[in-house]
Amino acid sequence: MRTNTAMNQYVIADPKRCIGCNTCMATCSQEHLRHGLQSAPRLQVIRNRLDSVPVMCHQCEDAPCAQVCPVKAITRENNAIHLNESLCVSCKLCGIACPFGAITFSGSTPLAIPAHCNSAKALPAPLPPRAISPLIDCIPGVRAVAVKCDLCSFSPEGPACVKTCPTQAIMLVTASVAEHASQQKRLNAMNISPGGMISLGAPDTEVRS
Repeated sequence: MRTNTAMNQYVIADPKRCIGCNTCMATCSQEHLRHGLQSAPRLQVIRNRLDSVPVMCHQCEDAPCAQVCPVKAITRENNAIHLNESLCVSCKLCGIACPFGAITFSGSTPLAIPAHCNSAKALPAPLPPRAISPLIDCIPGVRAVAVKCDLCSFSPEGPACVKTCPTQAIMLVTASVAEHASQQKRLNAMNISPGGMISLGAPDTEVRS
């Protein structure tokens, strides 16, 4: 169990503001590809009849994905849960352990395969079977690599999805932001006066960060 009291940072999205444009997914993919990482987006926009919202890693305080990783490819660094793609051994235990389905799997294929390189002793790879689930799919010639939100730790500007969301539906929650929200909730609770009781909090009370 973790003894450090500092909370993990995480990204959240407001479904009331999300318009389902997938800009966050495209930006996430391009930003990671630009830094030599897997291009699969670290968040996924889900939709129902009325709303849409991106879903991503919750940066759990006691991350179950890190606990099951046999090679310690998932660790806590700088108040977030990070995954080292170079250490991943494709066991997919992290994806199975994640309670939010926030870990998916990507992989790289050869950039170019020379013509006529196959022989009786080097047969071409078979066609991939029909996709069922990222947790059990196996594509011949492709090593599965786990990917999850890393808060764009390689960028001093923070998560790319937060910067590029056209409706500002995505925000980064830090310890100071969480504390401010907690204080505001307490003040709001004090200002509520059920049954005609006198409010204990002044309506013009300001929360200082």
